[in-house]
Amino acid sequence: MAYPLLSRRRIPHLLIGLTALFAVTVFVGRTWLSQSLPILEGEVDTGGSLQAPVTIHRDAQGIPLIESGDRNSIAFALGFLHAQERFFQMDLLRRNSAGELSELVGEVALEQDKAVRRHQFRKRAEQNIAALPQAHRQLLDSYVSGVNFGLRQLKSNPWEYTLLGQEPEPWTSADSLLTIFSMYLTLQSPIGKFELRDTALADLLPRDLYEFYFPEGGSWDAPLIGEARGPVTIPDTSITSLLNSGDAITYESMESEDNIYGSNNWVVGGALTAHNGAIVANDMHLALNVPNIWYRAGWNLPGTGRVIRGATLPGGPIMVVGSNGKVAWGFTNTTADWGDLIPLELSERGDQYLTPEGWRNFEIERETIEIKGREPQVFQVKKTIWGPVVAENHRGVPLAYRWVAHDIQGANLNLLRLETAASAKEALDLGPSLGIPHQNMVVGDAKGHIGWTVAGPIPRRVGLDGSRSVSWADGSAYWDGYLSVEEQPRIYDPPSHRIWTANARTMDGEYLKVMGNRGYALGARQQQIRDRLFARDTFSEQDLLNIQLDDRAIFLQRWQEHLLELLDGEESYTDVRHQVKHWGGRASADSVGYRIVRNYRLKFMELTTAPILSYMRRYQPDFSFGPVKRQFEYALWEMAQREPSQLLNPDYESWRALKFAALNQVLQEMSADNRSLQEQTWGVENTVRIQHPLGKAIAAINWFTAMPADQLPGDTHMPRFQSTTNGASERMVVAPGREDKAIFHMATGQSAHPLSPFFDRGHKDWVEGNPSPLVESESRYTLRLR
Repeated sequence: MAYPLLSRRRIPHLLIGLTALFAVTVFVGRTWLSQSLPILEGEVDTGGSLQAPVTIHRDAQGIPLIESGDRNSIAFALGFLHAQERFFQMDLLRRNSAGELSELVGEVALEQDKAVRRHQFRKRAEQNIAALPQAHRQLLDSYVSGVNFGLRQLKSNPWEYTLLGQEPEPWTSADSLLTIFSMYLTLQSPIGKFELRDTALADLLPRDLYEFYFPEGGSWDAPLIGEARGPVTIPDTSITSLLNSGDAITYESMESEDNIYGSNNWVVGGALTAHNGAIVANDMHLALNVPNIWYRAGWNLPGTGRVIRGATLPGGPIMVVGSNGKVAWGFTNTTADWGDLIPLELSERGDQYLTPEGWRNFEIERETIEIKGREPQVFQVKKTIWGPVVAENHRGVPLAYRWVAHDIQGANLNLLRLETAASAKEALDLGPSLGIPHQNMVVGDAKGHIGWTVAGPIPRRVGLDGSRSVSWADGSAYWDGYLSVEEQPRIYDPPSHRIWTANARTMDGEYLKVMGNRGYALGARQQQIRDRLFARDTFSEQDLLNIQLDDRAIFLQRWQEHLLELLDGEESYTDVRHQVKHWGGRASADSVGYRIVRNYRLKFMELTTAPILSYMRRYQPDFSFGPVKRQFEYALWEMAQREPSQLLNPDYESWRALKFAALNQVLQEMSADNRSLQEQTWGVENTVRIQHPLGKAIAAINWFTAMPADQLPGDTHMPRFQSTTNGASERMVVAPGREDKAIFHMATGQSAHPLSPFFDRGHKDWVEGNPSPLVESESRYTLRLR
């Protein structure tokens, strides 16, 4: 059938109609969205929920300052704000650790829920709530009341629930503990991946190959106590001995071994500042989403005349990092060892396991997983006296997991006690009592004192060091409670007046023994920070921000020189060599050479280690290097320089052939989008994607929720940590008592609501590195809770 062409007269009418339809759609959409906007101004009667009235001032960025004469009433107000601005985010956090995402989003989350349910975090949260001091329970109850009141005060449910066709469930006290467990799942492995893989490698590889490829450290180390490790030794064993005749070698694309959930932080003492007070710098590296994981806030500390400011985690009444006017603190992930995998000795029938008291039946508990649009699924959790069974090792032996997160000490509200800490020493004393995923806690006070400790309970291991999976069946290996404050690793007022951490090894000797290793970062980032701190003798807040924004490619300098030497005299690579030579020495968004050098090294890593990957998959088909590859650099550099014939991947006839194959694959991947070499900048690859969680499943949501796709400088092995999906979720520089001079950056904005006046306020400062203030500016909106 033939269709008549539209007449010229009808086309304008059609366009007018489409335009009108679009305008109506936008109007209806905005009207619908506006129903879930938070209350910014006026007075709200809380129906007797408060012990004292509360005033909430918001500035143009949406940063609230909460004022009240009662701390519990402040907690109520913070809960109110969290619910009004971020309830869907809070819901995802509690469901993530409870294994209840399927109830909200359907079968797509079922496997994740099953993996998490074995830890039974909801039950643990309820037990932990019962163990809280009465004052903390009362404050948490006030917070929970504020959350549910804030949710009810919205004219309609948060917009995400309308799209999902769901109703939000009320908040509970246990849910606030679940947000802490969610951070455990982010910062520590729920199945002990590092130990699982490292134990397999140590067991299966020839000793000299294992020690060469998987050393404990090397020249990039920059610990607070101790020295860098020595060089690795070229092994005698041939890499081909791992392969059977006719084996096809398996290749797995490599991402940066420092692309981890972590952070940077450091502090300088009063001897290095003009005002004689300490200055703390902290930038926490996490996944970047809309909204940001953190919610900025401040509140007065009743009876003190002081104000606390910093970053809160929606879901809890606690200031996570910040300053209370006398003490400032920041956190980075320790990447140390806070759990042990225990190979179980089974009976002939496999229904019992051996304990120091003899054979014992497994405890089986049924967990019901609700699934949106489907019948519930019953999931069985197999438990031992040490913990749940979480995996099997490379020999098929079931593994139980003894994990700090499973104990009462693992999650609590003791961070509240930092609010009233009056000195760095007092803050350090809290370290063992803080029920959070274990952090490098760096503190500084207004009098210039500084310190470091582990924030979190450290198990006292007996009969094992935690480095390998060993049986606990005969009673010789066990945990004997937790270290006391006197035993906890600590540094206080070091002679250098400087402390620095960045997810790499911080300790040596006895302190390292109790902390262990779960995949420390290489150390290049930490070393670059340390060296910047020792490059000058006086510091201001801006000086520390400059270190946070340092994108110099010091780690890759020798790889750039190596690649230049490889390309010397190669006429067919003239343009490539020009880009490498003029790379700028930084992870600049406009540098082509940086992208080539960086990706060449990763491709060289992939090609040289592929025989080991192939060998390990013979025993574990899903084997992946994961965190055990974080010290690969030392082996890579030795192979690149010395070209040992016994370590050459047999797929290549020479080391030169392998190197050019690595480079050619990089260039081929860069040209996949048909851009010229000059257009293939680091920024093209490092274009940030900051999206709402629902936007990752429904692309249309990104139209009104995603942040701009900025091409950003920075990378993983430098202080300015940045990838397409991860980066500095916040940057803070603060001297306690001088908060008016402090700096704070946060990706995205305060509110999760796309129509909020501060949905993306402050994001530009984060992108550009502009010195944005920590202290809220002039009040634009005032809300009173009666």
